Amino acid sequence: MNTTNTIFPTATLFAEVIIPLALPRTYTWAVPQHLAHAVVPGSRVEVGLKQNKKYAGIVRSLHHNAPAYQTKEILNVLDSEPVVFPSQLKLWQWISHYYACTEGEVMQAALPAHLKLSSETVISYNDDHSYELTLLSNDEYLVAEALELRKELKLQEVQKLLDATHVYPVIKKLIEKRICYVWEALTEKYKEKKETYILLNPAYHSEAALEKLVNEWSRAPKQLDLLLAFLHFQKTDGEVTQKKLLEKATASPAMLKGLVEKKVLIAEKRTVGRLISLPKDVKVEFELSEQQETALSQVKDVLLQKEVCLLHGVTGSGKTLIYIRLIEEQIKQGKQVLFLLPEIALTTQIIRRLQLHFGGYVAVYHSKFSPNERVELWNKVKLGDVKIVLGARSSLFLPFHDLNMIIVDEEHDGSFKQHEPAPRYHARDAAIYYASVIGAKVVLGSATPSVETYYNATQGKYGLVQMTDRYGGIELPDMELIDLRKVVLKDKTKPIITPQLQAAIEDNIKRGKQVILFQNRRGYSPYQICAVCGWIPHCEHCDVSLTLHKSSGKLHCHYCGTTYPNVKTCVACGSQDFTQKNFGTEKIEEVLDELLPDAKIARMDIDSIRGKHSHDALINLFEQQRIDVLVGTQMVVKGLDFDHVGLVGILDADGILGFADFRVNERAFQLMEQVSGRAGRKGEKGKVLVQVTNTHHPLLAVIQRHDYRQFFDVEIQYRSQYFYPPFSRIIKLQCKHKDKNIAQQASQFLANKLLGSYDQYLNGPAEPPISRVRNQFIYELMLKLPRQLILLQQCKQQLQSFIVDLHHEKTFSRVQVIIDVDSI
Repeated sequence: MNTTNTIFPTATLFAEVIIPLALPRTYTWAVPQHLAHAVVPGSRVEVGLKQNKKYAGIVRSLHHNAPAYQTKEILNVLDSEPVVFPSQLKLWQWISHYYACTEGEVMQAALPAHLKLSSETVISYNDDHSYELTLLSNDEYLVAEALELRKELKLQEVQKLLDATHVYPVIKKLIEKRICYVWEALTEKYKEKKETYILLNPAYHSEAALEKLVNEWSRAPKQLDLLLAFLHFQKTDGEVTQKKLLEKATASPAMLKGLVEKKVLIAEKRTVGRLISLPKDVKVEFELSEQQETALSQVKDVLLQKEVCLLHGVTGSGKTLIYIRLIEEQIKQGKQVLFLLPEIALTTQIIRRLQLHFGGYVAVYHSKFSPNERVELWNKVKLGDVKIVLGARSSLFLPFHDLNMIIVDEEHDGSFKQHEPAPRYHARDAAIYYASVIGAKVVLGSATPSVETYYNATQGKYGLVQMTDRYGGIELPDMELIDLRKVVLKDKTKPIITPQLQAAIEDNIKRGKQVILFQNRRGYSPYQICAVCGWIPHCEHCDVSLTLHKSSGKLHCHYCGTTYPNVKTCVACGSQDFTQKNFGTEKIEEVLDELLPDAKIARMDIDSIRGKHSHDALINLFEQQRIDVLVGTQMVVKGLDFDHVGLVGILDADGILGFADFRVNERAFQLMEQVSGRAGRKGEKGKVLVQVTNTHHPLLAVIQRHDYRQFFDVEIQYRSQYFYPPFSRIIKLQCKHKDKNIAQQASQFLANKLLGSYDQYLNGPAEPPISRVRNQFIYELMLKLPRQLILLQQCKQQLQSFIVDLHHEKTFSRVQVIIDVDSI
């Protein structure tokens, strides 16, 4: 790419720069003449704000229009090539405008941490000071003496010197006495990975010279053994690293050092990649079924005329095989493909399947990767070395060189929407916009599409291709309801595992089948209550009950993460009689261990899956049938493909059907249909048992028939009647403050501002079900706006203006206001 600037050769050049702060607009810096050739849109530049604060910003655009304020000059250009492409900057700008956030917040989310240079405080010694050092306090003298010797110290070094974290008063006094001054330096966090390779000295490359060396070796027999081991490994493995040589030869570094000092071997440092590299190959040898061939042909035809195609296929219909065929075509054309998944848990199986067919063309990108690994993948994607990227929502921000197709699998999943922090974007919708900018096509896949997506497909906005049968002609599983009202234990409590479900689990295990049990609550007991007075332990910082986790023996808040010792005595009445209510995945695991002592039980939830490779290890064990029963939260619902699952149990359907939200039926249908789809994917027909009290809930009959279309037809009528999406756009506002009254008054202030123009669309202010989180009280407003682009844009602009007015009021200056567009 040409980085020379020839657009404005003589006149003063200005740059709009995005910096990683929540500033309402981009700022303008002047481009000094000596940097004019290097500053281009998408490159990182070093800029300064007040108090010598320095930032690594991204140049958004260049122009000749001097702003109304005095501009500072760009200090430095940090890259010889742009870090991001113009199409990415367009995506950033769209996300900023549509989701009512700042481009700085988008930049924070988009760039890997190690591409965002950190500003580091540096204290420099002032050689011209005239203060007598003997008059300083002990701490001041220590720092001044170190500065006199070193000339510069980083803030962390001063903290270590004084063995204290609060060093600012000491530094402040030294500045006042003109002994030092403070400035900010930008530091590059990304470090190349170095590996030491061991080579044979060229003097011994001939067989004769090497033979003479070995035959005449008289001392240090262990060094000779190491040399012979090296020669063997070099012949079998090719290049040999120091680490592998010492491990395989069980030798010490001292022995190797001796051979290097004798100039027999050479140790050479090389830069190596952190990412696993496989041979690049395309091997797609499977045959599609007749239904899949038809669907593939229909998807291709649709994409010739429309930008987006919804592939609606029942669970187990083989949508992934169609994706692979579509990807194969793109790879053969030299194009790039982005494969978006909602959860990291899903990547394990898909990675293996894609690597089987596309080898080293496949790369993975998600939050479990180290910052250095993410930078390396960023650069590989930018150069076009990686053709297929498999990742969660953040992978949308990668600098694709030639992206031609985006596949959004499980498009209905709520994990595609980011909730905290800003930008609160939806990756599926942002992907559709991004594809329109770069001329790519989008395939949305799901067995249970979101109501909005399916509505767009039925209205002709998206293409629609449907697969109604499972691959191999296997029938969808039967779903039976277990009425919890009819199953009561001797102590008059409801069982976690009913006798009917237990018998079915035991029968499946005897037949060599596996079982998945779904409960959408983690921990041991969601809350415990004093049996005497009814007191329930609550979080000190949030208005939620605490969940007992048996693994830690503590009470956990699932909102702020605070942990507390387990309560043995009621603080209200002094009783020590507590009753545990409801149950989480930990409790289910314990009950199963008691009921099925010979079965192999495992748990999949956020508490048990923490390490980088934990998902892979657990899924591999389950695939290898080394686990009989897998208990899990939503992680077990989403798109996993297991051959031997004969039974799925939904332990608390009432909890799924009882949320206070307009999407409750949609989410319940999606969760229950998706988890039931894990059963009977290969071989015999599967079975689903649902434990529920409200057996007459109308949605259950629809789920039993696996009838998505009937669900949609009923749901779309309700949405139309009550003016919910897809017939409206929802914007939710949250006002947060540590004082409840101030939060309420702030929300009313905004409501009053909105009443004139939007009173017919406004709901609230009101307290949400969880009205305090992390000591911040919350009040909410909701706007249900007609789907009119001009009205939506006008409303967002006015909202941002009203928030500025709110913060100008002294009482509300510290109120946090969150705008969530298309809230889910």
